[in-house]
Amino acid sequence: MARFEISTEYLVQTLVDLLNTPSPTGDADYAISFVQGELEAMGVRTERTIKGALLAHLEGHRADKPRAITAHVDTLGAMVRQIKPNGRLKLAALNGLNWPTVESEGLSIATRSGRQIRGSLVLANGAAHVNKEAGTSLRNADTMEVRLDERTERAEETRLLGIEVGDYVYFDPRVEVSESGFIRSRFLDDKACVACLLAAVKGLVDAQATPAQTTTLLISNFEEVGHGGMDGLQGNLFELLVLDMACIGEGLLGDEFHCSICVKDGGGPYSKSLSDKIRSLAGHRGIDLHADVYPYYSSDGTAYWRAGGQAEVALIGPGVDTSHGYERTHKEALTDTAQLVAEYLVEE
Repeated sequence: MARFEISTEYLVQTLVDLLNTPSPTGDADYAISFVQGELEAMGVRTERTIKGALLAHLEGHRADKPRAITAHVDTLGAMVRQIKPNGRLKLAALNGLNWPTVESEGLSIATRSGRQIRGSLVLANGAAHVNKEAGTSLRNADTMEVRLDERTERAEETRLLGIEVGDYVYFDPRVEVSESGFIRSRFLDDKACVACLLAAVKGLVDAQATPAQTTTLLISNFEEVGHGGMDGLQGNLFELLVLDMACIGEGLLGDEFHCSICVKDGGGPYSKSLSDKIRSLAGHRGIDLHADVYPYYSSDGTAYWRAGGQAEVALIGPGVDTSHGYERTHKEALTDTAQLVAEYLVEE
């Protein structure tokens, strides 16, 4: 049986607040500050790394085999790469953005002055009554453009708004929580896991429980571009538990109602001994954990190992449907993940 009470209400509300806080990779400071505030309100000591990631420190009964848990707060997004002669914008994707999934999406351009200018992403010359190829044209960085909600028809007019090359673009997350327990939103990858981690820590704090080993929490801010996983972690770690979204798709066991464990991804297999430990722990505590192999996936665990990390690494997370699109998960998967993290923290 589970040893901790996980507040689903806190978990879901924290996730909604986090989803509504923009954090495209490279511009995650607002979300980092949000997580830092939540942890410090629980009495957890935190600090920022030079790169802007967040470290939190949980003292354990022992420190002879220190652990770490990581989840990333940065998301997909885009950046202004060109102001077109007609005043509209071309964008550069921040890693794995799937262009067709963001067509017609609302967005904000965050200028260096602090102003946010609204617009939407559309197909250039996209009127079906004018362009007979509008329905079949490729959707990519060269064919899509930002239509600003401002009266601008020339590049000079757009620049006068304060927009410049290099400005970050925040796509609307469109968060919705259904009565049936589903959460729909962009960027559940990986804010769902950050919320699970916060809920797990809250469960321990409320129960006045102490982790078995001194544990560092890393909220990374560059996972989506492959260099977030080593930031600030000590060199003598024995175990690193990575929290990242679980894939759902043809041939996989994972679903939106359960936590999954990834035993292998595009970077190779994760640690067998730590993965087996997590699977046994889930079984003892009544958590139905699904094991899968993800063919086109990598995580901060891979980045940690490639940077020379020595610890054993395992990866778990809630099932998320339509990854890198308009994603969806369920409260049950979130609660199971938070429960398993809490159990892991106190497990010998």
